[in-house]
Amino acid sequence: MLLSLGSNQGNSLENLQNAVDQLFLELGSVKQISPVYKTKSWGFEGADFLNCVILIQTRLESAAVIDLILTIEKELGRVRSTQGYTDRLIDIDILFYGDKILYTEKLEVPHPRLHQRNFVLYPLNDIATTFEHPVLKKEIRELLKETTDQLIPEKITESLKNPNSAYNLSAQNYIAIEGNIGAGKTTLASMISEDFNAKLILERFKDNPFLPKFYEDQARYAFPLEMSFLADRYQQLLDDIGQYDLFKDFMIGDYDCFKSLIFAKITLTEEEYNLYKKLHGIMYREIARPDLYIYLYQNPERLLENIKKRGRSYEQDISENYLLKINKGYLNMIKNSSPGKVKIIDISELDFVKNRADYLSILNQIK
Repeated sequence: MLLSLGSNQGNSLENLQNAVDQLFLELGSVKQISPVYKTKSWGFEGADFLNCVILIQTRLESAAVIDLILTIEKELGRVRSTQGYTDRLIDIDILFYGDKILYTEKLEVPHPRLHQRNFVLYPLNDIATTFEHPVLKKEIRELLKETTDQLIPEKITESLKNPNSAYNLSAQNYIAIEGNIGAGKTTLASMISEDFNAKLILERFKDNPFLPKFYEDQARYAFPLEMSFLADRYQQLLDDIGQYDLFKDFMIGDYDCFKSLIFAKITLTEEEYNLYKKLHGIMYREIARPDLYIYLYQNPERLLENIKKRGRSYEQDISENYLLKINKGYLNMIKNSSPGKVKIIDISELDFVKNRADYLSILNQIK
């Protein structure tokens, strides 16, 4: 989503920075910020404006976005006028919501007049020059060449800070997020990957033919299931970790190779486990280990709720006792890990999918 920000009252640069910071806290990850331009007031006589455009990634629907933006403007001191164009402390306009075309009572996207305004087109061209206007079917650079607006913005030397950079997750080359069944590790890893340009490594096991059978008869299918996971995880990690992506800042996965030992310890007999552990050691000897290992702790009650919600038929009979054993296995492994390399985050009272504040609190603990 591309937003235009403007201010011509008070400390305009500070107003823009406050808006960027608040949009990050409440709306989503700030992917790019254009240079800041100074422009004569457009459509009325007033003080010069400072303007910029930001690219922001949000998981909210458009109706929720416009309501949130109006709230943020009000929190930052804007008083809306019914008298047309006026001075303002802050102005936040939605230019594009991806390639969607929206016409509602509150919102028209793409912004109907953006192609007529240099104070929008100049910063927009800096960060989205080849983006195609979904209605006009022209790239931003073409719209800039064709505009009839005679007011030429002046790029200033000061710039805005991206609040994303405060988290600096790329300081770690490889982060693994682990947790019990239903803890939300895949969801969190996916969200971080999207927000911070990380290569995503997800465990592929949904089509494992032994998994449904295991939940029906654990004694019979435990060993073939664990051997299947052992081979699959090894091959995947060998492929994914070994192939660095030059366009990604770091790697993040929703599992670690030692997960296999934790589950095998619970499900296998002593003789089977000893054999399994020996094979595990041979196979994973050369596999790169995470620089940081995150364990998401949730209480068994929440785990059972999450398992029920996601609706996998073969998981519905998982017992609380089985989940407690898995938690214990993880905690035992963590006790024997290098200090500072493992972080336990209790998410039992958090909802990081629906509540961005909860998500950011987790990021703060990770960084």
